[in-house]
Amino acid sequence: MSNIYMIGDLARHTGFSIDTLNYYLRIGLIKEVGRSERNNYRYFDDSTLEILNKIKELRLEKVPIKEISRRIENGVL
Repeated sequence: MSNIYMIGDLARHTGFSIDTLNYYLRIGLIKEVGRSERNNYRYFDDSTLEILNKIKELRLEKVPIKEISRRIENGVL
């Protein structure tokens, strides 16, 4: 069974700021897996955490966001 995370959890696990994670959501690097009906919070799963860890590695190697996005679209990441 997959773990469920809220955006703050992802920020703590990855070191990305919530603003950066929201940016990644807006440009399509990551996607929510659901929303709470009660409070409309976004939920994410382990696959999102894996993608973010890969993005972090690539950003440390100075890979541009556009290249990372292209890799995600092509299923390379």
